[in-house]
Amino acid sequence: MTSDRDCIRPDGGIDALDPPPIDIMDEETLEPEALAQNASRLETVVTLLNQPALARVYVYVCYWGPVSPPKIMEELDLSKSTVYEYVDRLVDLGLVDRDDSTRPQQLTAEPIIIVEQYVPIVITPTVLHALALQEIDEDVEYFIDRYGFGKLIAALRGAGLHFAGETTQRMVASDIDVRETEAMMIVYALQPALAAGQEHDPFFEHLFPDVRDRIELPNLGTTDDAPGHSSAAEE
Repeated sequence: MTSDRDCIRPDGGIDALDPPPIDIMDEETLEPEALAQNASRLETVVTLLNQPALARVYVYVCYWGPVSPPKIMEELDLSKSTVYEYVDRLVDLGLVDRDDSTRPQQLTAEPIIIVEQYVPIVITPTVLHALALQEIDEDVEYFIDRYGFGKLIAALRGAGLHFAGETTQRMVASDIDVRETEAMMIVYALQPALAAGQEHDPFFEHLFPDVRDRIELPNLGTTDDAPGHSSAAEE
């Protein structure tokens, strides 16, 4: 039987059966308890997708934790009130753990993933990082405003293939149906998300099972791949 990771499509999603087989929905799947557990997990991801500023803080804690709120303030250039507001929200969502036994408190977060076989989408910390870049990168903000989050995932996949030597920028533009100048723009704007994901995202292979070990990015430095920084690398 083919695994989810073997079905990932070049556009960033995964192959889907239409319609899915009815036997996927059984009594166990439809147990109210199971549905309630899955619903809360999905709702947390939806919250991050709808609030990129919140996703930015989550990704930072996920990748670089344990970290303190003052460290987040410094690295992401956020006010004290904003950081504590976001941290409280992430703790309430169950995405961040807070250790109050030390001063300053230390924050950690586990990576999350959604790979849905019958809805062609993959969400990992790398994807959330790409989304969060719109908070600090005008090119990413423009791309999402024009094309939406779904196509950003496709662009992220295309950027990974490009830096693995599998595609040209022109091919990325054709694959995701954007102008060549826009493809070039977004490919390089997404470098920080790819660089951090390579190093810190345990689910990176779900986006790039075929080229994970062949993606070569320009040296962004030791901190430039953090969610607090946009890419200033030159080709």
